[in-house]
Amino acid sequence: MFGSVRWRLIWIAILVVLCGWALLPEEDSAGESVWPLKLGLDLQGGMHLAVEVDDPDGTLDGPELDDALERTLTTIRNRIDQFGVEEPDIRRAGNRIEVELAGLDDPDRAEALVSQTAFMEFKIITDGASFLNGLDRIDRAIVSAVGAENLRPTALETTPETDLSDILGTTPDSSAAVSDSAAASGAVAPEPRDQDSGADSAAAAATVGQLLRPLTAVLAPSGRVPGEYLVAQEDQAMVEGWLALDAVKDAIPRDITLHFGVEAVGGGGNTYFPLYALELDPLITGEMLEDAGPATRDPTFNQPIVPFQTTRRGARVFERGTSRNVGQNMAIVLDNRVQSYAVIQGVLSRRAQITLTPGTPFQEAQDLALVLRAGALPMPIRVVERREVGASLGEDSVRQGSIAFGIGIVAVVFLMIGYYRLAGVLAVCALLVYVVLLLGGMAGLRATLTLPGIAGLILSIGMAVDANVLIFERIREELAGGKTPRTAVEAGFDNALSAIVDANLTTLITGIILYQFGSGPVRGFAVTLCIGILASFFSAIYVTRTFFMVYLNRRGANESVSI
Repeated sequence: MFGSVRWRLIWIAILVVLCGWALLPEEDSAGESVWPLKLGLDLQGGMHLAVEVDDPDGTLDGPELDDALERTLTTIRNRIDQFGVEEPDIRRAGNRIEVELAGLDDPDRAEALVSQTAFMEFKIITDGASFLNGLDRIDRAIVSAVGAENLRPTALETTPETDLSDILGTTPDSSAAVSDSAAASGAVAPEPRDQDSGADSAAAAATVGQLLRPLTAVLAPSGRVPGEYLVAQEDQAMVEGWLALDAVKDAIPRDITLHFGVEAVGGGGNTYFPLYALELDPLITGEMLEDAGPATRDPTFNQPIVPFQTTRRGARVFERGTSRNVGQNMAIVLDNRVQSYAVIQGVLSRRAQITLTPGTPFQEAQDLALVLRAGALPMPIRVVERREVGASLGEDSVRQGSIAFGIGIVAVVFLMIGYYRLAGVLAVCALLVYVVLLLGGMAGLRATLTLPGIAGLILSIGMAVDANVLIFERIREELAGGKTPRTAVEAGFDNALSAIVDANLTTLITGIILYQFGSGPVRGFAVTLCIGILASFFSAIYVTRTFFMVYLNRRGANESVSI
């Protein structure tokens, strides 16, 4: 029954209607009609990122690297899904993760969202005593690791030119108390820098290396909170480099960690960054968060606020930790930077909030809530490749690709009709069905059409025409051998089938391999090519043969075939 001409036409009509339905315009969020076939990055514009797990020491290998990449892939996908980009392409390619965001209008924000580790900890700010007691040892470790000749000499006893307590609006008593603690431990406040210190003073400092106090010389107590110190902006990178040295890490007291803050402090014509001495063990970490956001604003001070909720286990841990530290300052550390701190005024449990610094853009608060909901990356990552494609370039590609597609179709139509006459007309009708099936199939499967994909589409048209050429040439051979038109047509289709299957199958296998191991444009080409091959095979073998059957049924038995 299904092999009769009637049923063949019914099945072809059903497929054409379904694919045509998939190609009907849809309304987007703005209420505008859009083509349902998704355009790729090179046609629509957007951003391409390639990231790798940051493993400078090469400690990850084999299963550990695979696990880190898979967890990173999941986290990035969760973040992008919440970011709101339509149909993102996020995949692993070897030891890289590639992210393609078509139609994106804020690439910098997307890159920051993808690459932010978002590891959060809640830690108590210490009174600074342990840090000050170990400051002399830290100084010596810096001198030993960096070399006395690479450090500026500093005196052991100096008087700061500027009273930072006046700058920051703190009381003289609080600042003096911290200064007294520093003096008791041998620490000193910053001295005026002599930029013209010559080779003689440097050589003298190298001789008495024990007199060098590199970290002490650039620190000043803030006077706001015990355990908070200030470092001039021009010295921050240098101090971070010192604190990253293994010898210096070993010299830092075991019960504390040192973290810079994100909020700069201005005063005395200079800019400072706070350095905090925090307890080593956090109260809770971001792994115990269950939800975060949406971001809001504090009605009194207009500061961005990110509310969060812990897990049940996190609530118990948080409650125990805060009950032991009522009255203490608790810092919120995100990616090794202190975002903010506040006094613990009571026992905190499952719900709390993060108050960001004044002046923080509200968009950053929203992104912070997003990454906290999606989870922290298992390891830091680094962006190794970034490409941006403008919308205008994408429009040019679409226009040029459409022109190439149109020229290819027109050339094939004239060639087939001019060379094969009425049989060529039947092949062109089948080719039109093929185009509808191809585009409708891509739209229905949510495949992405890229610029190389257009090339694959045109190539698959050539494959469809090639199959018809094989069939028509076999029919001509059968007619030349004296067979009747109906017998010649049947024999032509049957005898050409094996060659068509071989050609399409080998190309299909190649397309699958390209899709599996390729990336970006290569995958776009492979997708279009594979769908096009399947559609062209169906068009040549089933649709063209059906049209020939209709044609033969409507002509006399002795009439010749126009081929």
